[in-house]
Amino acid sequence: MDGARSVRPVFDQARAERAVRELLLACGEDPDREGLAETPARVARAYREMFAGLYMDPDTVLAKTFDESHEELVMVTDIPMYSCCEHHLLPFHGVAHVGYIPNEHGKVTGLSKLARLVDAYAKRPQVQERLTSQIADSLMRTLQPRGVIVVMEAEHLCMSMRGIRKPGARTTTSAVRGQFKTSASSRAEALDLIKARR
Repeated sequence: MDGARSVRPVFDQARAERAVRELLLACGEDPDREGLAETPARVARAYREMFAGLYMDPDTVLAKTFDESHEELVMVTDIPMYSCCEHHLLPFHGVAHVGYIPNEHGKVTGLSKLARLVDAYAKRPQVQERLTSQIADSLMRTLQPRGVIVVMEAEHLCMSMRGIRKPGARTTTSAVRGQFKTSASSRAEALDLIKARR
């Protein structure tokens, strides 16, 4: 499990719509005017989609595996990622690079599953540091590989459009587990593959 509840929450559309309506009123807007009349329903649907990861167990994404006798690095780079900062409920977006070294049995998962795993953890109120670690920990739990590396680069709109207002500033986080933590050469190989794409 992702360390969260065993019973998943259910999205309450009506309650979310009421909350958006109240927010518009608190801002001094008229939620009944033509341009805003359907906004509470639209925003509620958008948040249901943006927080879809709350309503699933991310580990199930990796349930199907293959024994391929492959014991070398598997890496998917530049996975587009969109999430929502839990402090301001503003988006952050960027790319994730996810790699692992299969265990001695060569247990691998489909490449698209790595992208789905990123989405499963990104689509919820998040902080980038925790998001990076959750992806790595889920891979370690489910695939039991010899090592995992996750590097994430993102721009946070809570820093770009408010507060300090520094658009274009990117935050980089990493999580290394197993062989990537203990072997400098394994870590360097993965980081070189990430850098090579530039």
